[in-house]
Amino acid sequence: MASGFFAIFDDIAVLMDDVVVMSKISTKKTAGILGDDLAVNAEKATGFVSSRELPVLWAITKGSFLNKLIILPIAFLLSAFAPWAVTLALILGGVYLAFEGAEKIYGFFVPHEHAKVEVKPENLSKEAILKTEKSKIKSAILTDFILSVEIVIIALGTVLGRPILFQIIVVSIVAIIATVGVYGIVALIVRMDDFGFRLVRMSRKEKSVSKFIGNFLINALPVVIKSLAVIGTIALLLVSGGIFVHNIEFLHHFLEVLPSILRDFIVGLLVGLISVFVVKAFKSVFKRKGKNG
Repeated sequence: MASGFFAIFDDIAVLMDDVVVMSKISTKKTAGILGDDLAVNAEKATGFVSSRELPVLWAITKGSFLNKLIILPIAFLLSAFAPWAVTLALILGGVYLAFEGAEKIYGFFVPHEHAKVEVKPENLSKEAILKTEKSKIKSAILTDFILSVEIVIIALGTVLGRPILFQIIVVSIVAIIATVGVYGIVALIVRMDDFGFRLVRMSRKEKSVSKFIGNFLINALPVVIKSLAVIGTIALLLVSGGIFVHNIEFLHHFLEVLPSILRDFIVGLLVGLISVFVVKAFKSVFKRKGKNG
C-alpha cells in the first residue's frame, strides 16, 4: 500500500519534471511573438496622462486574460478531436506573422503618404480622453487576441501527441507566463520616464548620480520602445520561418547549408513579402472596382 502511494508521488514528480522542461521549450518557441506583443503593448500603453497609464494597462491585461480563457478551451478541443487543425492554424498563423513582419519592413522603406496627426492628451477634454482610452484598449485587446492565438497554437504544437492533461498544464503555464511576463515588463517600461522625473526632482545638485540616472531613463524610453519594435519585427520573421520549415515538408531541406536561424529568417521574409504583395494587389483591385463602380 505504501509502495503504491509513493509510486503515485513518483509519477507526479516525473510528470511535473516533463511539464517544466516542455514549458521552457514552449516559452522559447513563443519568444518571438512575446517580443512583438511586448513592443505593441508598450507603444499602446504610452501617450496617456501619467496617472492613467497603469489603469489603461490593467484594463488591457484583464482583456488579455479573457482572450486566453476563450482561446485555450478551443485549442484543447482541436488538439483532442482534430490535431490536423492545430497544424493548419499554426501555418496560417505563421503566414500572418510573416505578413506583419514584412509589412513593417515594407512600411519602413515605403512609408505611407499620409502622416499621422498627433494629438496631445492635455489638449483633450475629459470625455475625449476617456474615448481615446477606450479606443486604444479595444485595439490593444484585439491585437492581443491574435497574438494570443499564435502563442497558444505554437505552445500546443510543441506538445502534440502527448496526453491531453499534459497539454493543458504546459500550454496553460505558457499562457499565464506570457500574460504576466509581458504586461509586467510593459508596466515597468511605461513608468520609466515617470521614475526618471522623480529622480531628477529629488536631486538638489546640478550634477548628481540620481539626476544622471533620471535623465537617462527619461531619454531611454522612446529608444527602448523603438528597439523593441525592431527586435519584435525580426522575431516575427524568425518564428514564422521556423513554423514553415518544421511543418511544411517541402521546406525541410530548403537552404540547409545556411545556419538554421538565418534560414528561418529568409523563409519568413520571403513568405511575408509574398503575402504583402498579394494583399496590396487585392487592395488595388478593390480600389479600382470602387472607383469604376
